[in-house]
Amino acid sequence: MRTRAAVLYEIEKPEPYATSQPLVIEEVELDPPGPGEVLVEIVGAGLCHSDLSAINGSIPRYLPMILGHEASGIVREIGPGVKDLQQDDHVVFSFVPSCGHCLYCAIGRPALCENGSRTNMAGTLLSGDVRFHKPDSQRILHYLGVSAFSQYTVVAQESLIKIEKSVPLDKAALFGCAVLTGVGAVINTARVAPGEPVAIFGLGGVGLSALMGARLAGASPIIAVDVLPAKFALAKRLGADFTLNANEVDPIVAIRDITGGGVEYAFEAVGNARVLTQAYRATRSGGKTISIGIPHPKQQLELQAISLVALEKAVLGSFMGSAVPRRDIPRLINLYLAGKLPVDELLSPAIMLEEINTGFDRLAQGSAIRQLLHFS
Repeated sequence: MRTRAAVLYEIEKPEPYATSQPLVIEEVELDPPGPGEVLVEIVGAGLCHSDLSAINGSIPRYLPMILGHEASGIVREIGPGVKDLQQDDHVVFSFVPSCGHCLYCAIGRPALCENGSRTNMAGTLLSGDVRFHKPDSQRILHYLGVSAFSQYTVVAQESLIKIEKSVPLDKAALFGCAVLTGVGAVINTARVAPGEPVAIFGLGGVGLSALMGARLAGASPIIAVDVLPAKFALAKRLGADFTLNANEVDPIVAIRDITGGGVEYAFEAVGNARVLTQAYRATRSGGKTISIGIPHPKQQLELQAISLVALEKAVLGSFMGSAVPRRDIPRLINLYLAGKLPVDELLSPAIMLEEINTGFDRLAQGSAIRQLLHFS
């Protein structure tokens, strides 16, 4: 079959992307699902900084490729051997397809699945196959096993989590990355307890989701840090007790003043080693710094090494919110339906496929939080 898609052929094109057009809108060929695979029609796809990192070259990828990893959709066809899914099911995508039998899957850490990570890096499905191609048979690679910037996509069944049809399907896309990653970092990685002070550096979709997670956990106070004060009103609505403009104040000094020595947990959701150092220095003795954002591979982290021992401080990585997607996505959706996670607040105006390059301009400028891509 043919499907409309946004294809990345070349990285590091200059901004504005509305002019340079790094994502090319065209029809591509999509093969039917193979064994253990599923054809899904995309209903909602979020524009995320991880996609932007592929466009601007911060995280190099093999090309050509169809990006998009935060998504929801409807099952249209199942391949041989697919279990627990059937036509017309509503699904949210997991951007790490967990194989279920590697070491990390066996110990309950599917976000680190060895086979899923390997095939994600290669741009293939979990089987090693590629289902997108041009009419001349040139392969077009998959992004994180999802490729949601195509109206239809084929994925491994391990990339899908079935959800109830009563859930608003386009909004459900956010639970596949922003909410799972941000809330998961608080609940799964840090395990914040009620009354513990928290700081969140970076108020994009993931950082604001971490803020919601901190409020859900009962953290106090919650301090939100960014360089764009336009985001502070939203941060306050989502539960921030204090907001700090890092261009106007030293966030380390300000956080120590507010808390009497530093926070118990600092979350870095920018993807910048310098900001990660700030977050580390804003924690108190015994505090933990959780790195959520994805920095450029060439960035190096500089810390006072003795503080790790003498102050018993720690730095933790949190990938995909240290989540078990099949467990956590339904739980988070239930919290949303119960009014305890105001995910709708993250939504910026939706866009159509033809507007996708302009959408990434808005994301790069920080003028949008989460834009949902629609195909009709």
